[in-house]
Amino acid sequence: MKISVVTAVFNRIATIGEAMKSVQAQDYPDVEHVVQDGGSTDGTLEVIAGLADQSTQVVSERDGGIYNAINRGIRRAGGDVIGLMHSDDFFAGNTVLSDVAQAFSDPCVDGVYGDLQYVAAENPERVVRHWRAGAYHPSLLGKGWMPPHPTVYLRREVFDRFGLYDEEFRIAADYDAMLRFLAKGEITLAYLPKVLVKMRLGGESNRSLTHIIRKSREDLAAMRRNGVGGLGTLAAKNFGKIGQFLPIHRASGKGE
Repeated sequence: MKISVVTAVFNRIATIGEAMKSVQAQDYPDVEHVVQDGGSTDGTLEVIAGLADQSTQVVSERDGGIYNAINRGIRRAGGDVIGLMHSDDFFAGNTVLSDVAQAFSDPCVDGVYGDLQYVAAENPERVVRHWRAGAYHPSLLGKGWMPPHPTVYLRREVFDRFGLYDEEFRIAADYDAMLRFLAKGEITLAYLPKVLVKMRLGGESNRSLTHIIRKSREDLAAMRRNGVGGLGTLAAKNFGKIGQFLPIHRASGKGE
């Protein structure tokens, strides 16, 4: 089973190298790293070229934003299973994709996910937020639950049947897609109770008040479009994050 890891990147010279090395360090033998660059001008392409190996597939071209770039990468991917590695992120260990592949050995599993840690941008060793996802049940969607998107791996057939990311959403296309796959598609998820990915703080969805407001509006639109709650669900989704910042949940930087 080939696993495709898709990375959309634009002007991330400081972090793209760690993301690439993280993929290359995986002990799973059949991995394809699909890098979709948006026409970087800060030296990112030189870093990519210096680190690329036989598993790296690179295209650099102007795109219509992050989700357009991700969709282009998914269309290029040749794997049986597809997941994302954002250019600021890295795997929590070298066996993540082996663990993912093992979960997919069950033919009834359509997708796999695990836990996520947010780390300080200037010090990736410092865990700021620990997202313990827990096992999935359809009733959780109405409470604002979703799997940590950077940890999600899906069979190619999920995208073929239910579509890619809706580029009308500028920030919440990942949430809309997860609701579409889970609420409408009723796909089956397997949960790996360990940290799979570490994400640097400072993402698109939380970098300013304007973006936070826009994300809330897009989240609400995604809920209504997919028939999953409304304002109550939105409130539960936002307030449910508070516990992820408590020290008891982020004391360790290691997988569980």
